[in-house]
Formats: sequence, C-alpha cells, structure tokens
Amino acid sequence: MKRLILACAIIMAGPALGGCATVIRGVNQDMQFQSDPAGATIRLAQGGTCVTPCEIEMRRGHDSMVTYTLEGYEPASVYIQSRLDGAIAGNFIAGGIIGGIVDGSNGASNNLYPDPVYIRLVPVGSGREAELLDRQGQVISTVAVYNASVEGDVINGLRRRGLAPASAPASTSTSAQPR
Repeated sequence: MKRLILACAIIMAGPALGGCATVIRGVNQDMQFQSDPAGATIRLAQGGTCVTPCEIEMRRGHDSMVTYTLEGYEPASVYIQSRLDGAIAGNFIAGGIIGGIVDGSNGASNNLYPDPVYIRLVPVGSGREAELLDRQGQVISTVAVYNASVEGDVINGLRRRGLAPASAPASTSTSAQPR
C-alpha cells in the first residue's frame, strides 16, 4: 500500500518538478534551411554549416543569424529570432509555476522564426534584394525588411552570447555578419 501511495505521489508531482515543454518538445528545434536556387552554403553565427536544402538542430532559446553564399549570387544574412510560444499559458496550468520557470529559463517554451529559413538569392550585380519566402516559396518580404523588424532583439541576443561585438551598432544590411 505504501508503494502505491508513493507511486501516485511521484506521478502527481511530475508536472510540478519539470517543465512540460521541456519534456514534450525539448530545448532544441530542427531548423530547415532552403534557398532558391538550391545548393547555397549556409553558416550559422554560432558555428555549423550545411548546403541547402538542409536541416540543423538549434537551441530554441537562442537568437542566431545564418549567412547564405552561392557562387554568382550576393551573400545574404537572415536573423533567426527566438520567440515565446503561445502555449506557455497552458504550461503554467499543467506544470505550475515551477514548470513555467523551467521552460522559460531553458528556452523550451520558445520557437525559432522564421522556420523554414527559405530565401531567394539574387545574382551578383542585379541590384535586387534577397527575399524571404514561406514554405510554399511565396514572398513574405525582402530579407532587409524582415531583418530590420527583428534586429534589435536578435543583435542583443547575439551579444549576450558573445556572437556579435558589444560596441557595434546594429545594421540592417543583408550581408552584415557578427564577428
């Protein structure tokens, strides 16, 4: 009987001892990288590289930047923003305050955007701007306009992790890279 009571107590305490998002979704997210044309090399600010189309596992709670390069095309850099997911309210209900704090502190309650990171590269000297695309290949905006909308938050996140110079002003250039 004591074992049954102990087992029930452990099961009941489980949600309060850990975050629901940490258990269910984990702290990492598989990010897809695509380009038009395919075959671009991508390099993440924190390290990691692959050739599009490709996928890299990234921490949900960390902002980043990815740079696309392909011979004959202008390089393009896209900010990747860690955003709080709307499911956090359910986490507080199901996992209590402790679960919410756990998931908030380790980034499990966040998602990375855009996902996929899909861009249309532009030929060198064309005078056009790289475009951010949705999953179906439709234009969302130019990379420069998207970057400008999230720049302050992402640059601060990169600086906190030592991936961007602390004294450098934020730039909306599509080819800006953290040092």
